[in-house]
Amino acid sequence: MHVRNVRPGPRVLTAALCATLALIGYLKVSDQSASPDASSGARAAAKNTGAQAPPLPPRAPKPQVPAAPPGVGPATLTRIPDGTSQVFVVTGESQDSTVATASLYERDTAGKWRRTGGPWTAHNALRGWTDDHWAGDLRSPTGVFRLGDAGGRLPDPGSKLPYDEDELFVSPGVGFLGEPLEGSFDHVIAIDYNRVPGTTPLNQERPQGMEKGGGVWVHVDHGGPTQACISLTADVMRELLLALDPAKEPVIVMGPAAKIAG
Repeated sequence: MHVRNVRPGPRVLTAALCATLALIGYLKVSDQSASPDASSGARAAAKNTGAQAPPLPPRAPKPQVPAAPPGVGPATLTRIPDGTSQVFVVTGESQDSTVATASLYERDTAGKWRRTGGPWTAHNALRGWTDDHWAGDLRSPTGVFRLGDAGGRLPDPGSKLPYDEDELFVSPGVGFLGEPLEGSFDHVIAIDYNRVPGTTPLNQERPQGMEKGGGVWVHVDHGGPTQACISLTADVMRELLLALDPAKEPVIVMGPAAKIAG
């Protein structure tokens, strides 16, 4: 049997071509539905290529808190002169305490305070502390005061402060506990409460009047409370005299711990 080749007619070719074009169109639509957002693709591509987001603006610097010796609060700190780099801190446990803790601090060039002496045990007045000292109230004045002048019955042990050696530094009698006061003024440092700075501790001039008291010193301890002064053992007094340096503008910060921490 003879088989004749039959060529497809024009209609068959046209139908096949239309089917092919329809399939291509379907595939394009499917690709677009899989990636509906061209910009998202661009962002993803940027992420994959390591592109970085714009840098965040710098944060505002934190406010700097002025450094202070341990136990000294912001209100007390404002009373310490800017030029002071040596602070003698004397604090009692309460308003009425007669025993205190004393430490010497120095500020380094970086502004950090470090303890260079103490802690030492000290005595203050018989009735504790007061913000408003009067003559005879038997309380030690609270506050920040300059330490600039020294003296005593005994010779200068090598103090950098001006030192007045004088036999008038005598302390006869007994203290409130019956203890002898002899030797209490062998070495003293004047606290600049109601006195003329730059003069001997023996100076009796009282700028605020005699009724506001005066003659408040750091002196040798006699084993009991004082009338208004701060007292330390003889060895510590000598150590403090050798340490205080007028070039560092030393001050004493004294009072109840809670008050000083305010």
